[in-house]
Amino acid sequence: MAIAIVAAGCFWGVEAAFQQVAGVLATRVGYTGGTLANPTYRDVCSDRTGHAEAVQIEYDPEQISYRKLLEIFFGLHDPTQLNRQGPDEGTQYRSVIFYTTEEERDEATRLIDEINRSGIYSSPVVTGVVPAETFWQAEEEHQSYYLKMGRRYGGLL
Repeated sequence: MAIAIVAAGCFWGVEAAFQQVAGVLATRVGYTGGTLANPTYRDVCSDRTGHAEAVQIEYDPEQISYRKLLEIFFGLHDPTQLNRQGPDEGTQYRSVIFYTTEEERDEATRLIDEINRSGIYSSPVVTGVVPAETFWQAEEEHQSYYLKMGRRYGGLL
């Protein structure tokens, strides 16, 4: 088993999408990349803590590769938008890949370079690639939010 941590806007939809991916064993939503210990949703939404709403993905690398997870990640949001996704605005909604190994960092930067060279976006990818920090699990009401609400992720995978 391995862990990937990504942020791509509101964590509810990102988590719901990854819950449908073969090879993903578990997901948790939370906060990372900020300065406040044990932040709450309210703290993070203030846009003063530096945290991103993130998803921790536990996966089986024999069933799905880290690269494939990143490809899915880039398909879930617009990685050219700085500190926002759709109507959600603020640094907590930034696009970030939090790596835990140099291999993950290299894979992420390689894929970003490929996306930028492909020309599929008219603007460059602004997704950050930064070392993973403490992942603070979000409150229980945010875990598997779409499933609790009886909704499935309706985006393209």
